[in-house]
Amino acid sequence: MPDVLYEELKKYFGFDAFKGNQEAIIRNVLNGKDTFVRMPTGGGKSLCYQLPALMLPGTAIVVSPLIALMKNQVDAIRFVSDKNSVAHVLNSSLNKAQVDEVKSDVSSGKTKLLYVAPESLTKEENIEFLKGVEISFYAIDEAHCISEWGHDFRPEYRELRPVIDKISPGKPVIALTATATLKVQHDITKNLALKDPVIFKSSFNRPNLYYQVRKKTKDVDRDIVKFILSHPNKSGIVYCMSRNKVTTFAQILCANGIKALPYHAGMDAKERAENQDAFLSERADVIVATIAFGMGIDKPDVRFVIHYDMPKSLEGYYQETGRAGRDGGEGLCVAFYSRKDLEKLEKFMQGKPISEQEIGRQLLEETAAYAESRVCRRKLLLHYFGEEYKQDNCGSCDNCLMPAKQVEAKELLVNVLLAVQELKGKFKEDYVIKVLLGDDSGDVTSFEHDKLECFGTCEDVSEELLSIIIRQAFIEGYLEKDIDNYGLLKLTSSGKKYIKKPVSFKIPSLEEEEDEEDVPQMAGGGSGGAVDPILFSMMKDLRKKVAQHNKVPTYVIFQDVSLEAMATFYPITMEELQNIQGVGAGKAKRYGKEFIALIKRHVEDNDIERPEDLRVKTVPNKSKVKLAIVKQIDLRVALDDIANSHNLDIEELLDEIEAIVYSGTRISIDYAIDDLIDPDHVEDIYDYFKTSTTDSIEDAEDELGDEYSREEIRLVRIKFLSDLAN
Repeated sequence: MPDVLYEELKKYFGFDAFKGNQEAIIRNVLNGKDTFVRMPTGGGKSLCYQLPALMLPGTAIVVSPLIALMKNQVDAIRFVSDKNSVAHVLNSSLNKAQVDEVKSDVSSGKTKLLYVAPESLTKEENIEFLKGVEISFYAIDEAHCISEWGHDFRPEYRELRPVIDKISPGKPVIALTATATLKVQHDITKNLALKDPVIFKSSFNRPNLYYQVRKKTKDVDRDIVKFILSHPNKSGIVYCMSRNKVTTFAQILCANGIKALPYHAGMDAKERAENQDAFLSERADVIVATIAFGMGIDKPDVRFVIHYDMPKSLEGYYQETGRAGRDGGEGLCVAFYSRKDLEKLEKFMQGKPISEQEIGRQLLEETAAYAESRVCRRKLLLHYFGEEYKQDNCGSCDNCLMPAKQVEAKELLVNVLLAVQELKGKFKEDYVIKVLLGDDSGDVTSFEHDKLECFGTCEDVSEELLSIIIRQAFIEGYLEKDIDNYGLLKLTSSGKKYIKKPVSFKIPSLEEEEDEEDVPQMAGGGSGGAVDPILFSMMKDLRKKVAQHNKVPTYVIFQDVSLEAMATFYPITMEELQNIQGVGAGKAKRYGKEFIALIKRHVEDNDIERPEDLRVKTVPNKSKVKLAIVKQIDLRVALDDIANSHNLDIEELLDEIEAIVYSGTRISIDYAIDDLIDPDHVEDIYDYFKTSTTDSIEDAEDELGDEYSREEIRLVRIKFLSDLAN
């Protein structure tokens, strides 16, 4: 006897078989049971509620946070049916006439799936309307939005259960998410009050995805442009932290012959929809989007996902990288990491409730741990989502392709586990480390933990090494984090056994610092080094001579990054030189002649073919911003007001001003320095840069000490460079 379920699958979707857990999930929904589904992006979550909705009497209510995703899914369902009335959206994008049409189709029983935003479902008029409708079941898509620990928390999701109970109590609920840690899963089932839910969890392992984290340098624009140019006509997504960066970087890609479009929440809805359609229909190859805004796209052949900035959680990172290779083909996931980016994200949390800040900080720590780790990235990601990956080497991440040297840490692990045991599982990682290091300040002495046997047992070990051991202990199952009080370290039964009978425990060595050049790069990836080391060396000698003649430090003439770019792209005209990073019209005019002559001679003597196709072009828009900043500084506008007028934070503004002075434009920020910095500090910092052989802020901080803030050092460095170099 033919199975009706398979007949309906073939009839509507044209498939002969289900993927993974789809069949079991659908049968569970058809049987009227509450269901929890955790399935990675591309696993076929939507079919799990679409097919039962088409089969059951009544209308299924699908709650989704993304208008774009609702539109895609409604279009897809209408495509498999012969009537447009089979699926509708009910959200803020509709006018009154459209709302009336939707309600008419739902009331007459024509609509099998009604997609609603959580805000729309909680409106009193919609609640009253739906009370008179036969509901088959509720599907809560992107269910992680219900948890503060999820990567896209939405308070409106917390109101869903009371609203469901008002409309039609007792109807089954299916909650679906592409990413959920055990903590988030716990929050979803608790807040939606799922009744004895059957839980379906598909593997989060995406074997076709390659994961790589690179150090973020000043050359990040060039590195990404080169990478994309080396993958011509392939679809990709670049994620950025700010809307401003999305807009400017999309323009940079276009200036370099890449068909790219921006996509962020601040854009006009019509333009955003047009850009998404252009990407889906392959009129654009690359979409540049904010990490804070879900794109809701269903494009199977995205070949690369690049994170210009790291996102604020590993859940966000996993979901965003999951947009690559959904068809099972190549998927390259490259993230550019700088701790400063995460510090910026932490600053954005200021002013939020303390509990929210604490959650945000812990999520950022997990992201930093992933980015800085030398352990298999696949193993780390899967462990984060509560899944064990048993292979030692996945063969498709940077850490596995270039593994770090391993060292024995058995005794240190025993000390860590004993400390967690003595502290009775009531403290977080940073506190456990303080006790192990013998830090007798603050709470440690208040709680009398300086009297514990574990106190100071690792006093000769670095904090970083202890962090690595703790992270690895999680992966090996010796430690876990408390679900109700997330972050508290708990000893597992395996951890207790380990204390009694320790075995070898290897961790990556800290001594062997990875050189970015040694990391296996994907085609065209590049790591920022000069292509022509001989020319680079010759230019360093010339720079030294020019610096001595002008009685200034060498970095005042050109930074290393500018010389590296010259030794890569061989500029031989003033116009080409001005297009090199850190070289503007002023600097080119003042120092460029000798460098151009040297490069030209070197190119001719060695028959070098110049790679003009790889020269990264800047965009006029960026120049306009810089010009506006220069004018505002001339008018002595306060720096925070300048930053606000360009939608920048103060650090981003200082980045812009530094780029201006490094490229050879003289400006005076004395008015700002006089207001913000003690004159003695100005003198000390200025004198430091006069004698220093490097313009490194980190070196300046080490030399000058904690008395001088990073912002003060940067401001005075700008003054120094403008005075001497320009």
